[in-house]
Amino acid sequence: MSRFSEAEKMYQEMGVDVQAALDKLSKVKISMHCWQGDDVTGFDAKELTGGIAATGNYPGKATNPQQLMADIDKALSLIPGKHKINLHASYAITEKKVERDKLEPEHFQAWVDFAKERGLGLDFNPTLFSHAKAADNLTLSSPDASIRKFWTDHCKATRKIAAYFGRQLGCTSLNNVWIPDGYKDIPADRLGPRQRLKDSLDEIFREQYDKKYLADSVESKVFGLGVESYTVGSHEFYMNYAAKNNLLCLLDTGHFHPTEVVSDKISSMLLFADRLALHVSRPVRWDSDHVVLFDEELKEIAKEIVRCDALDRVFIGLDFFDASINRISAWVVGMRNMEKALLYALLLPHRELKKMQDEKNFTELMAVMEECKTLPFGDIWDHYCEQQGVPRGKTWFKEVQQYEAEVLARR
Repeated sequence: MSRFSEAEKMYQEMGVDVQAALDKLSKVKISMHCWQGDDVTGFDAKELTGGIAATGNYPGKATNPQQLMADIDKALSLIPGKHKINLHASYAITEKKVERDKLEPEHFQAWVDFAKERGLGLDFNPTLFSHAKAADNLTLSSPDASIRKFWTDHCKATRKIAAYFGRQLGCTSLNNVWIPDGYKDIPADRLGPRQRLKDSLDEIFREQYDKKYLADSVESKVFGLGVESYTVGSHEFYMNYAAKNNLLCLLDTGHFHPTEVVSDKISSMLLFADRLALHVSRPVRWDSDHVVLFDEELKEIAKEIVRCDALDRVFIGLDFFDASINRISAWVVGMRNMEKALLYALLLPHRELKKMQDEKNFTELMAVMEECKTLPFGDIWDHYCEQQGVPRGKTWFKEVQQYEAEVLARR
């Protein structure tokens, strides 16, 4: 009997249908962020600003669209399943410079062609940083009406572009608004900036698009570099704005206080919203965007999505950037770990565990949950990788090393 067959039998004894779990996982599309490949540089800016920092100088960084697409291809060849690519507006591919408030779908046609050829979806984000008009970390909440209009027009343009992605690729495109706005020291007025942000968002979301093609989300943050004392787009602001305006509230796992965990928020959000969006990162002390590991919080996030039967209601995207290690390896580790966490969750006997909790059988609940931790999950994961035609175990890393030697080292 193969290791997979033996493992499958052990899960069946726990009441878990392994084949059904693998089938569900194969249908999940995770959004892989393009900005890991070039340290969030993009193609239209020279300096990274807006409270964002990528540390490290590992060789081989992508410096043009061709290199970035080639690196994405390499990463995807080592990741099970068919997924999505998450773009920022700063990754427009144009023959001459186009200002961000003037961007059109045609400026991303190369990305649409790239995705269509590979059976991928595309998600999108307006880029309200690394720009002269965002130099003081005030964009949609700026007291300067001309600055607000520039960024409002930019966000309206990205919604149009994302809707185009959805129509062209037959896959709903998530357009997520995050802004760096805030103040370094204690503000004299907290209400005014939030009123201006609300007015800007009202204008941005005025036009209606078919939700089959476009999903709109807004993303909060506790603080960032240069805005340590006050963030205009707080969680309370965006959660209320999203609820009132029927938008998605995006939760970034690094954008909360150190003692908060996003896994605990998922069930509450899904109870009151049709859909939810996530940016999965790994905060170390603060929003440091470390590569996602197969750790306890990632498992809890995946378990909550599965327990809520919400795999088709949650947009799962990754958001990290590490310039101190091989960038392709970072993508592969993060994406495979997100899938591992979902598979781990799908292989738990949730119905039986819930029944034990409802019947107050906490002793058995603890015992069974602990036994599940040592089931041969790795054998199921390796089988899934083989099914999907990608390397199992650590063998994928040899391909990254070869690509580094043959491609990255020559840049």
